[in-house]
Amino acid sequence: MPFEGALSLVPLFLFPYQAPQKLFAHGGLKNMPRRPFDFCKVLSEELDPEKLQKKFLGALLDLQNVERGSIWVKEEGGYRCIEAAGLQSEQVRGLTISASHPSIVGWVIENGKMTIGEPGKDARHYKEVEAGLIVKSRLILCFPLFLRNGQVYGAVQLIDTSAGGDRLNLNKDYLDLLQQIIDIGSISLANSLVYSEQVRENRFLKERLAEMRGGGPVIGRSEAFAKVLKIAGDYARTDFPVLITGESGTGKELVANEMHRRSGRSEKPFFVQNCSAIPETLLESELFGYRKGAFTGALKDKAGLFEAADGGTLFLDEIGDMPSHLQARMLRVLQDGEIKPLGGTKATKVDVRIISATNKDLRDEIEKGHFREDLFYRLNVLPLHLPPLRERKEDIPLLLEHFIQRESRKMGMPPKRLAKDAVDALVSYPWRGNIRELENFVKHILVVVRGELIRLEELAPHLDLDSENQSGGLEPAQVPEGEKSGTAVRRAGSFFEGYTWTELERDYVLFLLEKNKWHITRAAKEAGVNRSTFDSRMKKLGIRR
Repeated sequence: MPFEGALSLVPLFLFPYQAPQKLFAHGGLKNMPRRPFDFCKVLSEELDPEKLQKKFLGALLDLQNVERGSIWVKEEGGYRCIEAAGLQSEQVRGLTISASHPSIVGWVIENGKMTIGEPGKDARHYKEVEAGLIVKSRLILCFPLFLRNGQVYGAVQLIDTSAGGDRLNLNKDYLDLLQQIIDIGSISLANSLVYSEQVRENRFLKERLAEMRGGGPVIGRSEAFAKVLKIAGDYARTDFPVLITGESGTGKELVANEMHRRSGRSEKPFFVQNCSAIPETLLESELFGYRKGAFTGALKDKAGLFEAADGGTLFLDEIGDMPSHLQARMLRVLQDGEIKPLGGTKATKVDVRIISATNKDLRDEIEKGHFREDLFYRLNVLPLHLPPLRERKEDIPLLLEHFIQRESRKMGMPPKRLAKDAVDALVSYPWRGNIRELENFVKHILVVVRGELIRLEELAPHLDLDSENQSGGLEPAQVPEGEKSGTAVRRAGSFFEGYTWTELERDYVLFLLEKNKWHITRAAKEAGVNRSTFDSRMKKLGIRR
């Protein structure tokens, strides 16, 4: 637990072995401030390593009335300066001294003892460190930094640069008390460094977990996609609303997440809401929240996504499907930065960056009266269009490799490889479902192809490449209206080959769910059955989101 070790040492600091009155009588504490105990408070309140290092070193320099100092930590093969203060400190910060080279820092860390060194006379002094410094060291006081278990992990140097070299208080009792103070700081500093490392590790694990759950990184090297990333990077530096357009499956959510990651809001929440995935009454409460008693079942207050995302980013997918009355409420958020929960009487200020996306032509929706023109202009401050996958074919091999690696890890199996002719065929395929279709195809092919190498002939039953090339881009088993059924059966024959009835039904149900963003009622309607029947088939097939 951070600072647990440091707090256990507080009594040593508050009640030193020798009474402060005696030290003052000897003149040993002539440089000690009247409120030294504020030092402990400063250390216990700071978790950020860089800030803590500066405060720790600055306080020690004040106690010794000198202006130069540095903090060093032990690394494999040497010692690295993680903080420095004083004139030209930037030339020392980040410097590494080899463990094979004599140095005062190295001696203190290896021996675990405080020492005093006089540059020019002490053989341990590493004079090369000061080669480029205008003002040289006159006297160096160096203390070890201990972990709670007594192990030395670093050292702190307090350096006198005065002409006479007589500023440092070297009274033994004073130095003993100073060591106790440094013991508190060293454990707090170690805890802070560990905490910071854990934060970085947790962030890395969260990113990998999001990738395994399907979020994934933004991947592409094509000119078209490079242009998208350049624009997204420019947009990330602002807080203006962004409207992302493009076909379904082109990665609009990933690009929105990338903009958030590059922005100044990256440490704050990033929330996603699909405006077509839930009923409009539910959507309103999800976005704006509600107060207790607002409706039957509202047993307590609930914060909406706008309130939860305060300081961060809210991504509204399929914004073109947002109901008209919610569009009016959206205007107030964009204009005034205020929301009012359902059943509430008081508006709440929120600071949220809004990124929205649609695969519809919103100008056309405005003409039809389905979308507010004033809202469109509020959302479309920074427009960004994502090209379909067929216009960025250079990215297909990269995406294939990424999805194969990711899904193989999730399935706990060695990654399969694609033969060159198979890759070429997949690159030329139009992928009307874009990246989402490609991703689902990889999942499917990893399951049905048993060998380590995926060959072109093994793709044919699962992706009707011949019919695709000859028919000018029809999806497998898709037949033009009016075509004779016999022709349709012959064309779809290679697609059905190798399927069991259960496998075929399962793939069909999954196809409808993906197409309709897992909106079961819409998927059932497209299948021509009622919702209860469709839901029953999902359960029998073991399908759930």
